[in-house]
Amino acid sequence: MWSYTFRRVLMTIPTLLLVITVCYLMLHATPGGPFDGERKLSAAVLANLQAKYHLDLPLWQQYLYYLKSLLSGDLGASFRYADWSVNDLVIKALPVSLSIGGGSLLISIVLGVGLGIIAALRQNSLVDYLVMLIGNIGSAFPSFVIGPVLIMVFAIWLKWLPAGGWDDFQLGYMILPMTLLTFINISTIGRVMRGSLIEVLSSNFIRTARAKGLGLSTIVFRHALKPALMPVVSVIGPLAISSITAAVVTESVFSLPGIGKLIVNGAANRDYTLVLGLVVLVTVVAVLLNLLVDLAYALLDPKIRY
Repeated sequence: MWSYTFRRVLMTIPTLLLVITVCYLMLHATPGGPFDGERKLSAAVLANLQAKYHLDLPLWQQYLYYLKSLLSGDLGASFRYADWSVNDLVIKALPVSLSIGGGSLLISIVLGVGLGIIAALRQNSLVDYLVMLIGNIGSAFPSFVIGPVLIMVFAIWLKWLPAGGWDDFQLGYMILPMTLLTFINISTIGRVMRGSLIEVLSSNFIRTARAKGLGLSTIVFRHALKPALMPVVSVIGPLAISSITAAVVTESVFSLPGIGKLIVNGAANRDYTLVLGLVVLVTVVAVLLNLLVDLAYALLDPKIRY
């Protein structure tokens, strides 16, 4: 297990290098620059800015300089946020995204698995139809449609919650964005758990357990739950990564100062270092999540050994 984990961690190095290289070349190939705006800068001011951020060097030298800074843990200085480094911006925005995305994912796992189990045990019942309805709505309607509907109902009509903004992790400002992400994630986890548990309950070893006279709760939680969770674990990794990408829409809809807002602003402003820093962060998170999913397989299935 430890040797496998070490090999997977080493494999992240070429993956990360490839992602950084491709993103770096694509950013510099797009028209425009970080200092292009409605008000044109003088040639002297533009030259000083380019020299400050090493943009006057050839592209390959800029790339090597960026890799050197990256190895020391420095994501660089932001081109558009004066006196702010990318590290400072990420440190400030990351807790917001983690609290919204991570909290909603944990709630989604608990509720999605629970609803999936109940729906599988009570097929064609009201709960089963409710789980499938949630799954269909969450799959059919994108987050930029569900988000404004939540704002219209709970913030404008009922006036129970604020429509957006952020106030130092106050719960009232977190409920609507977490509800949006939780609803979308439950739609996937619930459907997957329901289908997986139905398939496991029709297996031969479950029929053997029933023939021995075991109770339903013992069969489900001692024998059927672990193998039924395998497909759920498979989708948790992509869902966690999609929560980061969904943050672009969610944080824009609810005006949250998180990673998604930084991605939008960095791309719009041609802030090369900010975009690259966020790409590095998302890539590392994605690789680590996939590793954790693979390790979880060994805990759920004793036949899997690395």
